[in-house]
Amino acid sequence: MDIKFNEILKEKKSDISKRWLEVILASYPNDKSGFLMNQQDRFANPIGYTFSTGIDGILEVLVKGEDFSESISFLEDIIKVRAIQDFSPAKAMAFIFQLKTIVREALGKDIGQSQINLALLEFESKIDDLALTAFDIYVKCREQIYELRTDELKRMTFTLLKKANLMSEIPVQEFEHKDQK
Repeated sequence: MDIKFNEILKEKKSDISKRWLEVILASYPNDKSGFLMNQQDRFANPIGYTFSTGIDGILEVLVKGEDFSESISFLEDIIKVRAIQDFSPAKAMAFIFQLKTIVREALGKDIGQSQINLALLEFESKIDDLALTAFDIYVKCREQIYELRTDELKRMTFTLLKKANLMSEIPVQEFEHKDQK
């Protein structure tokens, strides 16, 4: 990436991070008190803590231009939270694409003055790659949730049938005997 672009990004990183967190938390309409934004304790506010540390980690990797393998754990943590909530896939993933707008707003005048358009396009391409990785993680998390729900339904059904005496277990010897014939 362009050195000038990296310098400007490092300068504006804390503003970008703060704004990105605000945008993510704005997707939670029930947080009228600002609890998710203002409570910094990781035990009192695990969602806010996960988001703020995750955002910082992801931005750090993007600014340094490192491989995503460094930020994958930060991204996974955020995506896991979004996957278990009642968001559509588009809404759950929207925060990644919103980073493009936030970066453009933060860089504002610097984009035209510093001739960093090419570097900005490269940076936005990395955000797109991050979104693809995030979507893969999201799909895996949703699959796992559906598998857990299915397993729980099977267990509940089995328990109900057993309690109603509508199910009986076949002894192993009887079962094996039928297979040998």
